[in-house]
Amino acid sequence: MASGTLYTYPDNFRAYKALIAAQYGGGNVQVAPGFVFGETNKTPEFLKKFPLGKVPAFETKDGQCITESNAIAWYVASNELRGKTDIEKAQVLQWLNYSDTDLLQAVCTWVFPYLGILDYNKQAVNGAKTELTNILTSLNDFLLSRTYLVGEQVTLADIVVTCTLLPAFQTVLDPESRKAFKNVNRWFTTIVNQPKVKNVLGAVKLCEKEPEIPSKADQGGKKDKKKGGDKPQQPKEQKPKEKKVEEVEEMDETELALAAEPKSKDPFDALPKGSWVMDDFKRCYSNEDTDKSIPYFWEHFDKENYSIWLGEYKYNDELKKVFMSCNLITGMFQRLDKMRKHAFASVCLFGKDDDNTISGIWVWRGQGLAFELSPDWQVDYESYSWTKLDANNADHKKMVDDYLAWSGKDKDGRAFNQGKIFK
Repeated sequence: MASGTLYTYPDNFRAYKALIAAQYGGGNVQVAPGFVFGETNKTPEFLKKFPLGKVPAFETKDGQCITESNAIAWYVASNELRGKTDIEKAQVLQWLNYSDTDLLQAVCTWVFPYLGILDYNKQAVNGAKTELTNILTSLNDFLLSRTYLVGEQVTLADIVVTCTLLPAFQTVLDPESRKAFKNVNRWFTTIVNQPKVKNVLGAVKLCEKEPEIPSKADQGGKKDKKKGGDKPQQPKEQKPKEKKVEEVEEMDETELALAAEPKSKDPFDALPKGSWVMDDFKRCYSNEDTDKSIPYFWEHFDKENYSIWLGEYKYNDELKKVFMSCNLITGMFQRLDKMRKHAFASVCLFGKDDDNTISGIWVWRGQGLAFELSPDWQVDYESYSWTKLDANNADHKKMVDDYLAWSGKDKDGRAFNQGKIFK
């Protein structure tokens, strides 16, 4: 378990790699208090340890010094994050290298002009937009049959690529841009909602609207209007040299901090509240046996303002290992975290390795498909067929009872294996 001090400014997406890796590594990694970019990293004491003056920089508890964000992340990570086998270790390194070359360049060139870090150049931004679109298309194809980039669990590859993509997902990739990359969206939201990742990033707010092109004034291009035409205003001192993408590790904290966005409106607010207090049922279901919680459900359920749906995974023939199928369920739950207040689900896995299915019952406020209320909830739902159930139909009620009690079989006779609750 690696311990030490990380030197960086706040909201540095490069530093996030190391801080997240340290969460998995179990060591004690502390961010240096009082670090001021442009001052702390220019002192003789800092330059003696880190001659290039770049951040993030890491000093171990025994005085060893490491620079470059990927190297720091590798050092503080757990063995599992680095890959279980030699081939997995090589594949993790492959993604780390790729992230810091093609991917980083495309992200920074597209995003940084909107953050005021680089001057806006239409040709450069459009080129970067095309390049990142091509990268995401390839990544989307790669993730078609994979939950993670390497192996069957989170590795440093997932963490580093996610952190590199983070500014793009927050700043320029609006819902329309993300629509073509459903597999990437699924993977990205799975990673940012991992508990150890969330400890560092908090709740990640995705871009909701494509940003407007920065105006000349925003870029310092003010003009002095005089008789005879517009003439560029002469600066009193030499204009600083434009920053290059390669210099992003040395940017000031105010240049890289993402603007705070207003709290988004709850999509359920437009729907009638009804008489049912779902939280009361959730508490009952969690604390009582099903012989009490199921009758409680039917006694209090408000069928006028809430609906019940059966969701059946469409691609059961592609499901292999049980634990991988469980990861699909867990990932979907994590990506729908903001639905929890007004929704409940019991999703079950039936069968065994190489012969299993996923299906479950969902209950939410409103009579339509809740996923259609928000584009952020639409990553997984098209992979399921949805059937609205009738609370007055005896067969449908029996089906709901079975899913709540985790009993019975799927429609093809596979036995119940395990279930997961969304509440």
